[in-house]
Amino acid sequence: MKKKLGYMVFAAFFVVFRLCPLQKQKVFFVATHDDSDEGNIGIVADEIRRRMPEKKLVFLTGRDGIRHPFSFFIGKAFHLATAGTIFMDNHFMPLAYTPISKRAKVIQLWHGTGTIKRFGLDAEGEEVALLARRANQRVTHLIVSSERTKGQYQSAFGISEDRIYILGLPRTDRILDEEWMQTRRECFFDSYPELEGKRTILYAPTFRDKEADRPHIALDLSELAGNLGEDEVFMLRLHPHVAANIKQTDWAKYKGKIYNVSEFSGVSTLLAAADCLITDYSSIIFEYCLTKKMMCFYAYDLDDFLIDGRGFYEDYETFVPGPVVRTQQELMEFLKNGEPETSRVEAFCRENFAYRDKKSVERLFQLIFS
Repeated sequence: MKKKLGYMVFAAFFVVFRLCPLQKQKVFFVATHDDSDEGNIGIVADEIRRRMPEKKLVFLTGRDGIRHPFSFFIGKAFHLATAGTIFMDNHFMPLAYTPISKRAKVIQLWHGTGTIKRFGLDAEGEEVALLARRANQRVTHLIVSSERTKGQYQSAFGISEDRIYILGLPRTDRILDEEWMQTRRECFFDSYPELEGKRTILYAPTFRDKEADRPHIALDLSELAGNLGEDEVFMLRLHPHVAANIKQTDWAKYKGKIYNVSEFSGVSTLLAAADCLITDYSSIIFEYCLTKKMMCFYAYDLDDFLIDGRGFYEDYETFVPGPVVRTQQELMEFLKNGEPETSRVEAFCRENFAYRDKKSVERLFQLIFS
């Protein structure tokens, strides 16, 4: 109820500012999921600065909000109401109450390149879904990577097919750029020089809604550390809520075998540095599969997730591009003897990316700014 009231206060200021002239040169960015220079928003903003320096860029990030009420309710509402172009990487619920000008373009880039689990209108409760559906009606362009994703996102966002464009996402341009990825890999090892030359294993699990009150890591880290090879390290990239819960962990007791990189800025940099990815139901696999490196799916709670979780758009075990393991013992066996499943990864890429030509930003700019 408190959030809903906040949305309506924001909308009240927005309606007043709609009386001001629309500024075609103003671009408003809703970057509440990823405001780094490696996310879709950051990449688009950098390209606008380079190509169209006359544009005025305004950002709304996860750090804005009720902690800065004047800036949020007045400043951000004014800029949103008067911007000719709006890019988003997440839902922005005040849009449910804000009548965007018909002359403005609202582009939803989202923060994932694809999805395994159901989300949006396919997963939310009735009240949230109602608001999200109303907010999504403001979107004029929903950008996706493939025909498969188009169908899933049409259902999740509840918008018409004619507003969905298969162009590819900006962040995949970077991941497909071998030179850029090598630079990011070197950048990571500048921050962690002791890891250079070692086999880096990145564990990036999805957040489980039902564990919000008791977040934890479903691994015996001591046993894992004891079973890693001489030149292997295990890196944890956790959801912020889970990461905050383990902040007091004494990582030194794992003797340089396990590192918490949850606060490292830039997911793409971590993907560049990782020699192997361990995940479960996270959309991170859509970016990582483009690197053609090893993946394993540690789905320790798959049966429960099918019953109590959000569920999936596809049959999980046949859809994911790598072996599925259910126990830590099976996971450690994979780390010792697993091999890349190259043909399976390539088939996954073909199905989920209409383009792998590093020109997604080019197509996006042609559509929005030409």
